[in-house]
Amino acid sequence: MKFVQPYTLKQIASLIDCEYVGDQNFEVLGMNEIHVVTPGDIVFVDHPKYYDKALASKASVVLINKKVDCPEGKALLISDDPFRDFNILSSHFKPFQASHKSISESATIGVGSIIQPNCFIGNNVVIGKNSIIHANVSVFDDTIIGDNVVIQSGTVLGGNAFYYKKRPEGYDQLLSSGRVIIKNNVHIGASCTIDRGVTGDTTIGAGSKLDNLIQVGHDTIIGKNCLIASQTGIAGCCIVEDDVTIWGQVGTNSGITIGAKAVILGQTGITKSIEGGKTYFGTPIEESRTKLKELALLRKLPEIIQELQEKNNGSNFK
Repeated sequence: MKFVQPYTLKQIASLIDCEYVGDQNFEVLGMNEIHVVTPGDIVFVDHPKYYDKALASKASVVLINKKVDCPEGKALLISDDPFRDFNILSSHFKPFQASHKSISESATIGVGSIIQPNCFIGNNVVIGKNSIIHANVSVFDDTIIGDNVVIQSGTVLGGNAFYYKKRPEGYDQLLSSGRVIIKNNVHIGASCTIDRGVTGDTTIGAGSKLDNLIQVGHDTIIGKNCLIASQTGIAGCCIVEDDVTIWGQVGTNSGITIGAKAVILGQTGITKSIEGGKTYFGTPIEESRTKLKELALLRKLPEIIQELQEKNNGSNFK
């Protein structure tokens, strides 16, 4: 998320009432998660395991819960609770806006697009030309939908990220201030859920087709001309490259990459990043030829055990 204007380090520190390290006039341009930060951004870190990664990232300002040496050219915000203070900044720069109409006056709807009854279209939504939004679709604030898009009934675009911190009193949600972007010629089936980015964008690439009952997590990027079948769940911060085919009931870990033109067979669990141009199956995921050979050998196991028992004069094989 980029701010509408630059702020100084001192101004940001005053918003969250924390110490800072660096020039008080150090320019701050936005705030983002570590995987999408750019120069000028704030990134937060609250676990020693990730200190070095945050300090070495492209972020210009690190919101951290320990006094450490400040890297050259950067600044620090020292907080007793970076997670809480990141939420404070999100609420300040991107506050929740209540809606008073089912289609916001700030929404832009292109020529030839059709919005069916009982849809909710939030603040600052942009819908391109010749798109069809079927009944009972919810399109939350700041979502961008391209031309010739079809969205079937019951789908929700722009819900909050499933991102929580465990505290003694319960779970604390990281606020979402990002967007959903649906490119041109995308079809989305019924009852799908596509979460907004935490601070960046969740993107569905041009020409991709999504079946019914699909979940896409925050900040995930799905490439062009992908085909995704029903009951697939794609976790947050994933990259699905162009021309990928995912069949039904597939699930992924967060943060993985699926290479271009990969084919994922049904009920596969994608536990790691995979190369493109191959067909995969199973949990843990493997190339389908390898996995199917393994299953064939397993089916022969009783026969193999029986043969070994016979060779041992009928004694039990151990």
